[in-house]
Amino acid sequence: MTVEPQHHEHDAKEHDHKHFHVTHYLPKGENWTHLMSTHRHRHNHPGLDHVHIPHKDVEKEHPREAHVHDHAHPTASPG
Repeated sequence: MTVEPQHHEHDAKEHDHKHFHVTHYLPKGENWTHLMSTHRHRHNHPGLDHVHIPHKDVEKEHPREAHVHDHAHPTASPG
C-alpha cells in the first residue's frame, strides 16, 4: 500500500516536550563521537502550510521529529 503525501496546515501552537540534542565531539587523539543530552521547556511552532506523508499519531511522532527553535526566546517566532 502506497501512502501519498498530503497538503495540510498546522495552526500555530505553544507546548512543551523533551528535546534531544546531539553534538559532534572530537576528543584530542581520538575519533569523533557524539555527546547527547535532553531537556524540556515550553516552545512554539508557528503556523505551517506544507506537504508530507500524514502522521499516524502526531502526538507520538512529533517529539521525535527534528526541529529548530531559539533557546533564548523559545516561545517567540522570528519576523
